[in-house]
Amino acid sequence: MDDSRVAPPLSLSPAAVRRIAVLLSLPENAGMVFRVAVSGGGCSGFKYSFAFDDAVNADDRVVEHDDVKVVVDDVSFDYLAGAELHFAEELIGAYFTVRNPNASSTCGCGTSFSVG
Repeated sequence: MDDSRVAPPLSLSPAAVRRIAVLLSLPENAGMVFRVAVSGGGCSGFKYSFAFDDAVNADDRVVEHDDVKVVVDDVSFDYLAGAELHFAEELIGAYFTVRNPNASSTCGCGTSFSVG
């Protein structure tokens, strides 16, 4: 077994774990996992996406914390290595964000980034 596949691509803040657990407890999300992905686009070159998914693919990396499962596809894994998924609650709203040490710059929207 390849040990690099065992290491989590990202960590989860306690706030993210709590919020995902609440969302997974909703009837419409029963049996699902929370998916984090990186794709081309956004105003800085790459963008994060967050969604619920009913499948874990063979090439997904799974991060588990307190019965919360977060999956990341193999392509996104490298962009998220060492990052932290966080749930922020601020006056402007509540949202998931990624604290990513691999990002050389981020956009004001909080979901777009570039790598140097």
